[in-house]
Amino acid sequence: MKVYALSLAVGLLVGVIYSLFNVRSPAPPLIALLGLLGMLIGEQIIPVGKQWLAGTAFSTACDKTHATSHVFGQLPGRHQAEQQAQASEEKQA
Repeated sequence: MKVYALSLAVGLLVGVIYSLFNVRSPAPPLIALLGLLGMLIGEQIIPVGKQWLAGTAFSTACDKTHATSHVFGQLPGRHQAEQQAQASEEKQA
């Protein structure tokens, strides 16, 4: 969650600096975000496509290339859920 708060803080700081210099952001926020999403997904098309064409199921291809974690980044609580799952596996073993 710290990464998200830091990202927001830096974004606010840049916004204030833009305002002080009386400059508008280079792209409307929604268009910029959609462009970034397209870039992230586009980066994964070739690796996932290679796996998929090799006969791997689409969801497995995404897992093997770590496409989902690359596109969505570290989601809040993700590591906590992984640690809990790992702890329960260790208890069972």
